[in-house]
Amino acid sequence: MQNKSIHAFGRPWTFFGPWPFYREALALAIPVMLQSLITGLVSLVDNFMVAGLGDVKMAGVNVANQVNFIFMVIVNVVSMAGGIFLSQHRGARNREGMVQAFRFKLLVGAGISILYFVVCQIFPETLLSLMVSNSADSAMIVAEGARYMKAVSFSFIPIALSGAVGSSFRDVGEPNIPLVVSTGAAVANTIGNWFLIYGNLGAPRLEVVGAAIATVVARLLEIVAFFVVLRRRKPVFAFNIKTIFKVDGRFFGEVISRSAMMFFSETAWVVSETIITALYNRRGGPETVAGMAAGWSVANLLFLVFPAIHTATNVIVGSTLGAGKLEEARAKARWIMAGSIVFGLGAGLAAMLSTAAVPLVFGNLSVSAQRVTRSIIVVIGVYLPLWCLLNAQFGVSRAGGDTLMGLLVDVGVTYVMFIPAAFVIFRYTAWGPVALFGIAKLSDIFKALVAAWWLKKERWVRNLTLAASVFKAVL
Repeated sequence: MQNKSIHAFGRPWTFFGPWPFYREALALAIPVMLQSLITGLVSLVDNFMVAGLGDVKMAGVNVANQVNFIFMVIVNVVSMAGGIFLSQHRGARNREGMVQAFRFKLLVGAGISILYFVVCQIFPETLLSLMVSNSADSAMIVAEGARYMKAVSFSFIPIALSGAVGSSFRDVGEPNIPLVVSTGAAVANTIGNWFLIYGNLGAPRLEVVGAAIATVVARLLEIVAFFVVLRRRKPVFAFNIKTIFKVDGRFFGEVISRSAMMFFSETAWVVSETIITALYNRRGGPETVAGMAAGWSVANLLFLVFPAIHTATNVIVGSTLGAGKLEEARAKARWIMAGSIVFGLGAGLAAMLSTAAVPLVFGNLSVSAQRVTRSIIVVIGVYLPLWCLLNAQFGVSRAGGDTLMGLLVDVGVTYVMFIPAAFVIFRYTAWGPVALFGIAKLSDIFKALVAAWWLKKERWVRNLTLAASVFKAVL
């Protein structure tokens, strides 16, 4: 089988790889998917519990989370940026490079979290008012969302630190550790919600604030657990906490210069998603906001394939590039992209089947809100194969430090086609929120075409550890 794999590297028309390759990829992907599944289930349970408080309070919590999603994406980009270098230096067996990449994740992620915490404490109403229409219920939605946002913002720094530690374990091929730790945190979050949202067993009934407090406590437990694991296992990327500020400025500069366009493109993407969310929220009252939010909470269970694809791509392709095996990296990249489409088809089918559970899970929502939920899940299911391919394309380009593709796709296509289309539909039609989203997202087909064209240029076929070594040698 090994000979078959090696022989396949020289055949560019071989899109699907041999089973041993996919077995290796699945060994990395399955723990990540399980972690995402558990996180998604907790989110679904959260939504189920908050839904019992009514459409307005659920809408408030979910509007707040839509804004917080921007922060989550930016912090995730920090981990991805550091992860590119951590994985490649792992392939090159360069421990100092891995340590500096981990230090980058911790410091930059914590800095961004502190800034966003301050913004959420001072301007929550201003942020949330941008996401809802000027209906009679909007003031109540904003008020509930602000209460939740101020409380949950205390979890932001632990989230950034946990993301840095967990992603670093995945970058070195140990995805089971963040799976176990995050599972424990998820269980704690669910238990905390049960106590604090409704005041069970004598606990205070705090409603939306209770949901936020449960999240904060769970995230604090998570980061404590991660630090205990770091101290006991001493992974190759770990360092003494006293040396946290022992930064290699040139290394950090290299990471930032390589990932600057990735930061820009991901920020542009999440802003575009927030814009269209604000548009479809304005197509109705609390039933629209709550229905769309419920649909996305179900969809998040299926989006477990996205981080799995990114992790497998970063570890496999990144380490192969770092080891200088460029032809092998080309083949593995093709195989991952082909496999991602199959993943997407399976996830799409699961989305269609999940609509049957909407009345059971969200029975406390109004009938109109449930109708919106089922419709958006179906649309998401149709797009999942395409979105999985896009995630694989981005993963391949970033594994080799090529972040310009993100600029072309997430900034170019999104702001030339997607955003204008959404505004035209919003301004000149009476289409509902699901149709507005589904039609505007047709632009993602063009995204995949642009990404495929760019990958053929092979700017991603690059050993970043060699570039870093030459750079230090010159100094």
